[in-house]
Amino acid sequence: MLGQVYTYFIQGGIFMWPILLFSLIALAVIIERFIVFNRAKVNVNEFLTKVRKALLVNRNVKEAIKVCEQYRGPVASVTKAGLLRYGHDRQDIEKTIENAALYELDRLERRLSILATTANVEPMLGFLGTVSGMIKSFGTLATQGLSNPGAVAAGISEALITTAAGLIIAIPAQIAFNYFTTKVTRYVRDIETASNMLLETFIEMESKGGGTGVTA
Repeated sequence: MLGQVYTYFIQGGIFMWPILLFSLIALAVIIERFIVFNRAKVNVNEFLTKVRKALLVNRNVKEAIKVCEQYRGPVASVTKAGLLRYGHDRQDIEKTIENAALYELDRLERRLSILATTANVEPMLGFLGTVSGMIKSFGTLATQGLSNPGAVAAGISEALITTAAGLIIAIPAQIAFNYFTTKVTRYVRDIETASNMLLETFIEMESKGGGTGVTA
């Protein structure tokens, strides 16, 4: 199997090298992003329930911060940032939450542009290899006619192999990009939900006379 792949790679010509390079980079990004998103996964309902309990039942902001520290991911980080500003005016808290959310989203979206670029560039590299292969085939026809069908077929083979290789890499890259983008959108919704919950909980606490263990 590997020997056949190697044969196809050699037959594909020089444009198989940039196709291979992009494929290796895309694979590394997919693995790295999968690990990052897996670590960021959290049960949002469970997390928010614990935070609200610490704030409204136990009346303890420090306990709510400890809850955030027990969880990983953008939702917990953004919530912790808001909790650390408890006692300040609402605009200050909202600004802190917004900045923390932007930072976390930047971390989630990091290197996704590489996947988008791979999905767009790989078919073009394959098409470029196709053009190169066809040029070789027609060049052979022009100089040797049909006396050397093997040389003509080699150019056509190069054209087809590079086209197939470009698509084989581009399709998984596009699927991975769409998958991770969907995950980012889901985290955006979770962050918005947690932020709104936190601000509403602060209002409830203040209406009932504030909390204890407040961190300035």
